[in-house]
Amino acid sequence: MTALTAALHDPEDYSARHLSVLEGLEAVRKRPGMYIGSTDSRGLTHCMWEIVDNSVDEALAGYCTRIDVVLYADGSVEVRDNGRGIPVDAEPKSGVAGVELVMTKLHAGGKFGSGSYMASGGLHGVGASVVNALSARLDVEIDRQGHTHAMSFRRGLPGRFDAPGPDAAFTPQSGIERVRRVAKKVTGTRIRFWPDRKIFLKEADIARDSLLDRARQTAFLIPGLTIAVRDERADGEEPYEEEFRFDGGISEFCAYLAPDEAVNDVVRMQGSGNFTETVPVLDDNGHMTPTDVERHLEVDVALRWGTGYDTTVRSFVNVIATPKGGTHVSGFERAMTQVVNDQLRNTKLLKANDDPVTKEDVLEGLTAVVTVRLPEPQFEGQTKEILGTSAATRIVSQVVRKELRNFLTSTRRNEKQQARTVLEKVVNAARARLAARQQRETQRRKNALESSALPAKLVDCRNEGLDRSELFIVEGDSALGTAKLARDSEFQALLPIRGKILNVQKSSVADMLKNAECAAILQVIGAGSGRTFDLDNARYGRVILMADADVDGAHIRCLLLTLFYRYMRPMLEAGRVYAAVPPLHRVELTNVGKKKRGAKPEDRYIYTYSDAELQRTLLELEKKGLSWKEPVQRYKGLGEMDADQLAETTMDPRHRTLRRIRVEHAEEAASVFGLLMGNEVAPRREFIANGAQELDLNRIDT
Repeated sequence: MTALTAALHDPEDYSARHLSVLEGLEAVRKRPGMYIGSTDSRGLTHCMWEIVDNSVDEALAGYCTRIDVVLYADGSVEVRDNGRGIPVDAEPKSGVAGVELVMTKLHAGGKFGSGSYMASGGLHGVGASVVNALSARLDVEIDRQGHTHAMSFRRGLPGRFDAPGPDAAFTPQSGIERVRRVAKKVTGTRIRFWPDRKIFLKEADIARDSLLDRARQTAFLIPGLTIAVRDERADGEEPYEEEFRFDGGISEFCAYLAPDEAVNDVVRMQGSGNFTETVPVLDDNGHMTPTDVERHLEVDVALRWGTGYDTTVRSFVNVIATPKGGTHVSGFERAMTQVVNDQLRNTKLLKANDDPVTKEDVLEGLTAVVTVRLPEPQFEGQTKEILGTSAATRIVSQVVRKELRNFLTSTRRNEKQQARTVLEKVVNAARARLAARQQRETQRRKNALESSALPAKLVDCRNEGLDRSELFIVEGDSALGTAKLARDSEFQALLPIRGKILNVQKSSVADMLKNAECAAILQVIGAGSGRTFDLDNARYGRVILMADADVDGAHIRCLLLTLFYRYMRPMLEAGRVYAAVPPLHRVELTNVGKKKRGAKPEDRYIYTYSDAELQRTLLELEKKGLSWKEPVQRYKGLGEMDADQLAETTMDPRHRTLRRIRVEHAEEAASVFGLLMGNEVAPRREFIANGAQELDLNRIDT
């Protein structure tokens, strides 16, 4: 029995000797999740950005114009910048070199006062030291004062390695050394670290795409800053390199993020405000004294409305993304809703007895970038996902209210017309929301027996439980007849659609609701549409798209998935939408009874799902000495199958194959849907022309 176990059994024996005190960086290694969130790829990526953000802070302060990020084949990461360089002189109180202090002490850095950085992303002073603690090896080089200064660390402990790599022999040793001379004007910092695989999972890795996205994002947010990415991890391939530099600021960023055609030009809203904050300040006696400090907050917002319906709002504090928003986003949304409502009343687009438009109406089709800069922002947690500085709400709201009102009331011909179009779009969004809500309230049913408004062509099932119930959306009435005989009426419902439904990607909500096929699907699923969609009210546990195994069937599936993605996305996100996989060919064996004793009648048939699979199957049969009936039957549609064939291959849960449709990467999916199904013809034509060179002509279904 251990001492702690004994203490649990004997309360009198529990004393101070049972307590543990974690010294220095030991706490980081003991509880890494507290500092970086996790020890998987997400945590490893967070470590890299802790180092990059320090270089970005130099750029924010005006001292850095280039940052290089290199991913090496051995799993290490290097970040270089041409900023001022981490201080190498001795810190007065501790007598330790500034770089060693930053790398080995939690809450040590230049972000706590106002002398070094007026606005920075790293503010807790733990970023570099945490990365150091979680690294098997970390090398730092600083160009400063005409020399290159170097230090190395192993799991947070300073010392010297006698060879490259983290496995080299290590000698603990404090202090920094000069390794070579450089020009006095040359400054900068280079940090390379090898993640400690005793801490991080073996499969933890940095995804190149997410690195490129954030590097591009940061280059947008700091005009004039160049960020270069080099990935040397691909064996046998040339290193991947990409460089980002944008001089247009967040106006260019907003235009880049926008997924649709613009309704108005990008509106830039800038301003600032002051507030007083009470913070503990270290006095001359070494005591923390609550002190009122005057803060300055700068606001910079870019926005534009588009013809689409999705909302994209990206928010940042000192260039650090706040994906979960915070007080600055709250102030932005509050001001937007208030100003638009006021202007709608003034222009009589909203009558006196009309309900005000909501935040969702105002933000529909909006793309916006909201940035604020201030010293020592208050974040919720080290991962900095939510801004907590309360004064940001008021200041951002004031700036947006003033600038947006100027745009909406502008007398310039072009701006006046754009403002009118924006207001009309918001009103139409409100009307569509009310129409959708009314439809949901009138069409939702609690069970099949209570519903008298369901489409007559729906062939419902007896089981109402979500665990088993399935809705097959079937292409064509001919396939419906066969499917009725093939289904299990206990839990499988059928809804036929005629031909190709409306392309909702480039249609309005009103047009979608007028379309008989789209309206029937929404009505049968019974959970509403768009923002009012309630997954808990869906009448079926699964929705299965069952179309022919040809080009037209693929097109119909694409149109149906567009409908689900635009208006019933929670169904996709929950993994409750599937595509049936019907066969394309049926091979009928003629001599299976002679070659195989006890052969059953169903053993005479082999189903294949592609031309390539058919060719492979025929070759295998030929090798086995089995013959088949010529010609091989090729299904032109589901209606050609007998009920037992359709059940066996496509509908019977014991034999069928289903392909689950998921939306793992919503932004990429939205981009593809917009490209293939949207109003813009030119990008689609370019996509088809470029893809034609890579198309295998033998795969064309003719």
